[in-house]
This record gives sequence, structure tokens and C-alpha cells, in this order.
Amino acid sequence: MLSTRLAASLTGRGIYYGWVVAAVTFLTMLVTAAAVGAPGVLIVPLEKEFGWQTAEISSALAIRLLLFGLMGPFAAAFMNRFGLRRVILVALSLIGGGMLASLAMTKVWQLILLWGVVVGFGTGLVALVLGATVATRWFTERRGLVIGLLTASSATGQLVFLPLMAQVTDHLGWRSALLLVCGLQAAAAIAVILFMRDRPSDLSLAPYGEGAVVPPPAKAASLWSLVLAPLEALREASRSSMFWVLFGTFFICGASTNGLIQTHFISLCGDYGLAAVSAAGVLAMMGAFDFVGTVGSGWLSDRYDNRWLLFWYYGLRGLSLLYLPFTDFSFYGLSLFAMFYGLDWIATVPPTVKLAAQHFGREKANLVFGWVFAGHQLGAATAAFGAGLSRTVLDSYLPAFFVAGALCLIAAALVLLPRNRAAQPVPAR
Repeated sequence: MLSTRLAASLTGRGIYYGWVVAAVTFLTMLVTAAAVGAPGVLIVPLEKEFGWQTAEISSALAIRLLLFGLMGPFAAAFMNRFGLRRVILVALSLIGGGMLASLAMTKVWQLILLWGVVVGFGTGLVALVLGATVATRWFTERRGLVIGLLTASSATGQLVFLPLMAQVTDHLGWRSALLLVCGLQAAAAIAVILFMRDRPSDLSLAPYGEGAVVPPPAKAASLWSLVLAPLEALREASRSSMFWVLFGTFFICGASTNGLIQTHFISLCGDYGLAAVSAAGVLAMMGAFDFVGTVGSGWLSDRYDNRWLLFWYYGLRGLSLLYLPFTDFSFYGLSLFAMFYGLDWIATVPPTVKLAAQHFGREKANLVFGWVFAGHQLGAATAAFGAGLSRTVLDSYLPAFFVAGALCLIAAALVLLPRNRAAQPVPAR
């Protein structure tokens, strides 16, 4: 296989093949994130073409975000059973197929089925759990840095592609923007077929930073045991206070990022007279700062107490959200918001994954983080629908932003409650 020959060649040059796997994962999460972020650009065009209300469109987006998260722990089990490459290819097929089919939609129920259910399942299979799985399997040293890089690809992809999609939508229509997203999924699928491998042991390699090859654990003997694996991981993890702190704070993380800013920021700016392309440019600026902030967060998470990192991240995010309504939506005000909020967009992920690995062990870390990420997307779905409802009923998004800012300050306090400790998997009873 090409990957086997490439691994041998790179090893001879002192380069670890896990970096190739990380690069392919980076690309996959980047283009998947483009599919996750695309609807934020398309709310207004859909309202104009079909006459749908914001709350109706937001209901489909809320379902997508909810499935995006709820698939997390089961996606981790599928990756453990069927391998990374197969799961990724199925996910990319679902995303591309759902987007292509939506080109012909004319009813709200079709939007809910395709963008909500089909794309929700597809993106859920390759959510942040994919990055956590690759990082924990392939890397012991530099794990926090790898998590930071992969997380940055997901968040940055959601933001950086938005200006391009806004331009395409303005000049060629929203259907052309969806075709662009489908093309990105196809490009990622080719890279996965050529270069992705499931574990270091597939190439007779040890995880980066270890000296011995780690054999893969026994696979689930049946479909039923495969389905039960995430539930068993939840049962064990739920005995730990750290799990509930991570779940609750990640709920707030999702409510203050994907569900709010990613989904409604462009519409919010439109309410204050800012064109969609300009608003998408602000999101792209956030994406640039997010890349720096998240990679930096990964570096810091290898060196400092992850609880204190989360304290500062949530606290600063809360203050930036409370500041947003006072920017007057001017260039300078929004630029300042984009800088501070962007640095913290999803910098919370590396410390959260590290804490999950420390408390629940390497093999269960992706399953436990899958449930924590489900909390993230539950919060995102709540905010996506709640903010849309606020705009429909109260004719304003601002109450949703004030609530999100206050919740972030609460999360900053919650994360300091449990004590930190070295890696100790929670024993089964």
C-alpha cells in the first residue's frame, strides 16, 4: 500500500508517519467544518427564496447540531470497531449526499431531513471525537499540540470558508455554495483513501513518544456490544464529578460558539445593517485568531494545569460576548471582538480532552469525550433554536448573547471545583 511505503520512507528520514495521519485528519475536519458552518451564510437566502421564518430554519440547524454531538460517543465506538478510514468515508458520503439532495428542496421538512438528520449524522461521525481519537492513539508526547492543531482545523474551517461561501452565494446563489462544499468533501475522501491508517500498530509503529508497539484492543464481538460500549463508558464516567463538570462546561461552550455565533452572527449583523459578506469577513478574522489561540492552547495544555486554562478561556469568552452588543457593530468594535473572542473560540478543547484522558484512560478517553462533546452540541442546539426564537418573538438576538455571556462566567467558576490528578481510569463496579 502507498501508506506502508510512505511510512517506511519517512521513518528512514526520522519523520513519524503519525504526522501524515494528523495532516489527513486536519484536512477532513477542515472540510467537514465547512459543511457545519455553511448554513450560517444561507439563512437569509433561504428566507428570501422560500419565505421560511428564522425559527423554522433554526429548528433544522438545531437538529443538525444535536445529532452532531449525540453521534460523538457512538462515532468513537464505530472508530474502535470498524476503523478510522471506513467511518470517515461513510461520513463524507453522508455529508456530500445530503448537500447534493438539498439542491432540489422546496419544503421545510426536506430542509430538516437533509440538513438536520442526514448532514447531522454525517458530521457527527467526524466531529471533534475524530481529532481526539487520532491524538490519543498516535501521540503520547505532543498530544496536546496535536489536539490543538486538529481542533483549530475544525473551528477555523467553520469560519474561514464563510467569506468564500458568502461571495459565491451573492454572485452565483446558495446552490453553488453547496456544490463547493460537496467538492471539498470529495477531495478529503481521496486523501483518506490514500493515506489514512487506523492505528500505529498497523504500520508496526509505536505511538509517538513511546518505545513499544501498542497492540490494538479486542474488538466488540457483536453489534449489540458495540452499541453498549458508549453506554457502559457513560455509566462508569458518570460516577466522577469531573465528568459532570466537563459535560456542563462544554454545554456552555457549545451554546456560546456553534449554536450562537456560527449560526446567527451573520443574521445578527444584518439586523444592524452589515452586509453578509462583511459579517462573514469578521468570522474569518475570528478563524485566523482561533487558529493561533487553539494551537497555543494545545501547547499550554502540555505544560500547565488544564483547569486554570479553562477558567481563563471561559471567563474571557463570557466578557467578550457581553461586550458585543456595545460594539455598535462598527469596524473597530467588531474587530476588537473578533480578536478576543476568536482567540478563545474553541481553545477549550485541548484542556478538556487532556482532562478526559487523565481521568478516564487512553482507550476510554474518546468514548468519554464523545459524551462530553454531546453536551457541547446539546448546548449548541439549545442556543441555535433559542436565539432564532428570540429573533422571531422578540425581534432581537441580543437577549441570547447576554445569556450566553453570563453562562460562560458560570463555567469559569465550575471548572475549578474538582481536583486535578494524574491519569487513573475510573474502575468498573
